[in-house]
Parts: sequence; structure tokens; C-alpha cells
Amino acid sequence: MAVSLKKGEGVNLRKDGEHDLSVVTIGLGWDVAETKKGFLGSLFGKKEEDYDLDAIAFLLGKDGKIHNLGSVGSNGGATLVGGDVVFFNSQRHPSGSIWLTGDNRTGAGDGDDEQIIVKLNDMPAQYDCIIFVVSIYEGKAKNQSFGSVKNAFIRAVDARGKEICRFNVSGDASFQRYCSMTFAEVSRQGNGWTFRAIGMPHETDRFVEIMRNYI
Repeated sequence: MAVSLKKGEGVNLRKDGEHDLSVVTIGLGWDVAETKKGFLGSLFGKKEEDYDLDAIAFLLGKDGKIHNLGSVGSNGGATLVGGDVVFFNSQRHPSGSIWLTGDNRTGAGDGDDEQIIVKLNDMPAQYDCIIFVVSIYEGKAKNQSFGSVKNAFIRAVDARGKEICRFNVSGDASFQRYCSMTFAEVSRQGNGWTFRAIGMPHETDRFVEIMRNYI
């Protein structure tokens, strides 16, 4: 039976035969609360734009830092492409051990809306922790926030399709100014890994602002 986590709680991802950790799917899902506009608002109001939530993963070394910021752009700055950040413009890590399956731009449908696949058994030894972040793309400009996101979750599923653990979080009025969230982390513990629910909201809608905490 899958473990249901609360904020700050963790669970060991064991290599004891109960779970196959050769491939672990980190699934994220969410719904967006419908805005009540009334009859006239429905007739004449502007159609509300879809929420585009992006899943991002930061791969950290033993010092808790991101070491590879990817290729260098024409302006001399880091592009993050091909580095230790897995996101919509760099969906597969160079190690081949972690990748983003694609970008769901609406959150429509049941089940996972975005998935990050991790081959924990093959993760190179220099990586000690993976941070999972979700950001609302252009949330500030579109006046979108986690205050309207409901039924959000992050879960870990093993290679056999067996759910290991799940962390549920739904926004309310207190999340109205937050456009991103550090959802969870997976970190090494001895010869295994631990999944920990974080649930820390951020006002920014740019994951690079959160990334600066790890460089």
C-alpha cells in the first residue's frame, strides 16, 4: 500500500524486493478551479487562459549545489541546456538516468499531468539529491497562482507500476500570491534513497530564481 505523506515527512525507497527502483516515475498532477463568472460574464467575459504548469528537476552534488549549468549561450551566459537541470528546454539529462516525458500545457485529464522518469539504480554517484519544482509558466503576467490549483499531487511509482508514496497539496486563498512550489526531493541515504515531501511555495513564476538557492 502506498504511503500518504504530509509536508515534511519522508519515506525510504527500499531495494528489498518490495519495489523495483530500476525505473521510478515521479508523477505530478493537478486541476484548476473554475472561476465563477455568472451568466453575463460567461457571455461577454474573456476566456480564461489555461494554466501551464512545468515540472523541473535540479540534480545536486554532495555539497547541495548544482554543478553543471549547461552550454554557454551567445551572450556568454549559461543556457542550462545539457546541464544538471531537467526542464522543458532540456528534457533529458546527459547521464541518461533522468528525463522529462513531455510538457502538458493544460493539466487536463486524470492521472499524472507531467512525469519525470528516474533510474535511481543507475544515477551517477556524484549526484546526492534531486529537487522537484513546479512552476506556473508566465503565472505573474496571466495573474495565475497556486490559489486556484486544486488536487495537486506528486507521487513515486516503481518500475512495476506500483505506487510507493504520494504527497497531496491543494491551494487556497493563502496560496494566491505563489506561482511556484518546491514539491519534493529524493536524496541518497546509505545504499538507498529517501523521498521527502516539501511543499514550499514561492512567489516567483521563474524556476531559475529558485535555482539560485542551489548554485
